[in-house]
Amino acid sequence: MTDTPDTPPTFDEATAMLAAPGSFFETAVEEVLGEPMAVFVQRPRTMAQVLMAGRAHADKDYVVFHDGAIRRALTFTEHEAQVAAMAAALAERGVGKGDRVAVLAANCPEYIVVFWACATLGAVTVCFNGWWTGDEIRYGLELTEPDLLVADRKRLARLDGADPGVPLVVIEDDVAGMIAGHRGAELPDAAVDEDDPAVVQFTSGTTGRPKAAIISHRSLVGFVMLSFFLGARDMLLKGNREAGATGARLAVFPLFHLSGLQSSTITSMMGGVTTVWPMGRFDPALVVRLTTEENITAWNGTATHILRLLAEPGVTELPPGQVGSVGIGGSATSPELIRATEARFPHTEGTFATGYGLTESGGLVSYAPNSMLSQARDTVGPPLPTVEVRIVGEDGAEVPDGEHGDICVRSPLVMLEYWNDPGATAEALLSGRWLRTGDFGRMEDGRLHIASRMRDLILRGGENVYPVEVEQRLEAHPAVVEAAVVGADHPVLGQEVKAIVVTADGADCSADDLIAHCAEVLAYYKVPSIVEFRDEPLPRNATGKVVKAVLTGDAAHTFVEE
Repeated sequence: MTDTPDTPPTFDEATAMLAAPGSFFETAVEEVLGEPMAVFVQRPRTMAQVLMAGRAHADKDYVVFHDGAIRRALTFTEHEAQVAAMAAALAERGVGKGDRVAVLAANCPEYIVVFWACATLGAVTVCFNGWWTGDEIRYGLELTEPDLLVADRKRLARLDGADPGVPLVVIEDDVAGMIAGHRGAELPDAAVDEDDPAVVQFTSGTTGRPKAAIISHRSLVGFVMLSFFLGARDMLLKGNREAGATGARLAVFPLFHLSGLQSSTITSMMGGVTTVWPMGRFDPALVVRLTTEENITAWNGTATHILRLLAEPGVTELPPGQVGSVGIGGSATSPELIRATEARFPHTEGTFATGYGLTESGGLVSYAPNSMLSQARDTVGPPLPTVEVRIVGEDGAEVPDGEHGDICVRSPLVMLEYWNDPGATAEALLSGRWLRTGDFGRMEDGRLHIASRMRDLILRGGENVYPVEVEQRLEAHPAVVEAAVVGADHPVLGQEVKAIVVTADGADCSADDLIAHCAEVLAYYKVPSIVEFRDEPLPRNATGKVVKAVLTGDAAHTFVEE
């Protein structure tokens, strides 16, 4: 792109420039699992190729883990050497192509090394949720039947001494010796196809048992390519001809989640980015300290992480401009959080964007920059390159532009299937490999707008109420920090709208205030008739999503945060 214009291009112009023939983001139609789909022409084909791209960054730190006292870092070169050694050790234990290696651990260097070792062997990393209780761990073992379990002591203790029933590697006891015993090993040369499985990731499980989505090498590569595309387009829109010097990125999402694995681990390998991982329970004071010590210039986390960081007294001592970007994932970003972030870091004003994706879609579907959000708060932008979106009605037929329906997605990133659950797979993957997301939304002028999860839909007197619309209105109130909207039983209407709200410390706000605030812009049937205030943050899972089943009393909050 040597002919970058003097003035920044428009959104559509930037997208077209990046996709021009011969460019890094050029696409072409190829057959993917029997269906014609757009793919990036210059993509890597496997995770092993992505790993080898890290060689360009040699002695630069790839990952830094810090518990407040001990700093553990691996350069790109050191990391690859450990991956090769671990792959040889796993192969010696009988792990090969297609075998499943479950990892049950807190974020740590060993987790990342094991993942890359499995990827180079053609084995499948099964990412167990590190917040699971003993019963949930046993469920994961029974469902996925791994050939090997790699776990840390703390999570193994949740099994109360019971034999997991599979060969076991204990991270604190075994991994260092396995690596030391195979130093100097070469990376394996496994014959891996793009559509071979690479990882199994569990759905968030906000209702019912989580399902195990099988994600391919092609999907992981697709996530990397789309992440690069978003970064390149953002630079063009800002008028930057070349990427400037950047520091490290904060990594707080768990490795069992796509934001921890696909984004912080895999994309940073391809891009040569240093990621800094605070260990143990989230400690905002430690993060602020590491922001200075490790030159972190990009914060990423859930809304809860960012709110706690903004409230940390030490944040006022950060050098001006130190944090150049703040990314919030896992759940919707509230106006109050955006206001608070921009107040602390004025240079981030107007930079907040939002994206849409889910585990089954490979993490990325669409993306809306700030300019689009200022026009419509419910938009998540146009579909990304290689991604198709259509909205269908109850009969499965596509609905006209502007009408709500079931959001369906097709792309090379979509999961292969659910592990050992053909019924759920058949329900989710429609003919032509279209994924039924379970979300309601509409397309308008090429942009996707999200209404709500289908299971969250409130039916009030025959009218559909989409909770996200009401939640966005509530969170636009300056006193509201976070809000969740659920349906409450009603003898006549069937359901009525109930809001559960957390307000800022010292805020003077009543239920009547919030009801009137909603009534200013929402139809009468969408306005909450019940408002419940809570002093504690809303219950969320490890990826930042509010667990509404806990709010309604239909489930217990079982996650163990350690």
